[in-house]
Amino acid sequence: MATSFGALCTDFYINQKLAMKLELPRDRETVLHFFDRMKRSMPEMRKFRHYEGELALESARLDARYKWLALCKNQIRAGQVNPETMKEAYDYHKLIMELSPHFLTLSPLDIDYVEVLFGFDLECERNHDDVIYEALYTGSPLAELLYSEHGKVMDVQPSLGGTLTERGDLQVYYEIKSRQKSRRGSSQAFRDQPLSVFLTMRKYEPVGDVRDLGKVFSELCGYGEQLAMDKLVPHVIQPISQYITTGGHDSGPDHGGGMYQ
Repeated sequence: MATSFGALCTDFYINQKLAMKLELPRDRETVLHFFDRMKRSMPEMRKFRHYEGELALESARLDARYKWLALCKNQIRAGQVNPETMKEAYDYHKLIMELSPHFLTLSPLDIDYVEVLFGFDLECERNHDDVIYEALYTGSPLAELLYSEHGKVMDVQPSLGGTLTERGDLQVYYEIKSRQKSRRGSSQAFRDQPLSVFLTMRKYEPVGDVRDLGKVFSELCGYGEQLAMDKLVPHVIQPISQYITTGGHDSGPDHGGGMYQ
């Protein structure tokens, strides 16, 4: 069965990032031993690729579901797209947290932050910036910045961040991404690409012992699930989805003048 978050969008994914202060080992033996160990636990991950700036291990893309793991200069990045359950994705990421300190000789002193991202891709044939503007800004003071009788919206990609602790070590970011467009605002060539919404949880100087990385990951996922349910879904995902479906023409209340009214 698909996750409840997956039911709200075309593709749902959970990514993680482990950022280091020093460069990761890149020698052939270290990388292959780490990837071989991952492959023993995840046999479907059998594609080894070398991209610019990173080495990656990937699974086949079956029914839009797949896993990936990448070693960059000073980051370990991984993701699972369209997991059957949240637990399936969490177990995958925890395995990486468990194995990477041993195979890549990680130290608590070297770990800068741990990051977890919940990603929601929404299929949208309309102009993405129009959709974001009309769904989230119409009737607000910020909407007046782009109001023009003869103009059009070109770039609306809000990004908001805040802390959840007084120390500021635990942070949350909300980001909405439209796809590329020409200098004159045309997005015709990118109609097949999704509109994306990201919820990112990040914790700096996360552990005193690398064995606690899995606990930190679980903590961030707990915050992420709660914030997604309480804030992101009702205040971002649902308004955008409704506008994509109806174009703003529904029987609900009038929220004020939009770009083209």
